Amino acid sequence: MKKKLENIVLIDDNPADNFYHTIIIEDCGCSKRITAFESGVEALEYLRSMENGAHPHPDLIFLDINMPVMTGWEFLEEYNKLDKGMKAKMVVVMLTTSANPDDKQKADNHSDIPQFTNKPLSEELLKEIIENNFN
Repeated sequence: MKKKLENIVLIDDNPADNFYHTIIIEDCGCSKRITAFESGVEALEYLRSMENGAHPHPDLIFLDINMPVMTGWEFLEEYNKLDKGMKAKMVVVMLTTSANPDDKQKADNHSDIPQFTNKPLSEELLKEIIENNFN
């Protein structure tokens, strides 16, 4: 893989999914850092935080829809209120088990979501996302 991202963020309430997706990303060798959160609230706190005088500013966010406390849709509402320097550089990908066609249609109409896909993440899908959005 030619392109190596600085930071990929995973937001999923299922620790097993975060663990599995972390392994896929590590095996692909496409990111220097992987940061996983089990809630949108934790992820927003992270995005608002400062590291070495700057916000983390991830390249790519994988977001689940169905989570307690804050759904993926609620996360996106709050995410859109962030300053540009706190947001992901390019892409938020809905990575979900939702089979609800309303979720798919809502994602298709959302400007921050270029892709809606079902879990689990595969190395092939990850490479395709990176090639389509970061080259």
